[in-house]
Amino acid sequence: MKDGGMSAIEAGDEVVSASEMKALNKKVRELERMLGRKTMEAEILREALEVAQSKKLISRMPLLPPDDTL
Repeated sequence: MKDGGMSAIEAGDEVVSASEMKALNKKVRELERMLGRKTMEAEILREALEVAQSKKLISRMPLLPPDDTL
């Protein structure tokens, strides 16, 4: 066993296999890509909303009263 594994066992830490680490790293990269894509979508939609509001294509009046009562 490698030194890192031995020290983890001695310290009482959980040891995971290299294949499990690889799968977890792949999942993290996938989630980071998804987050980046959703962030970009939100920015595009925010900019489109600003353009539409500036051209008065969307009413500037709020949908709910200021105190949020119906």
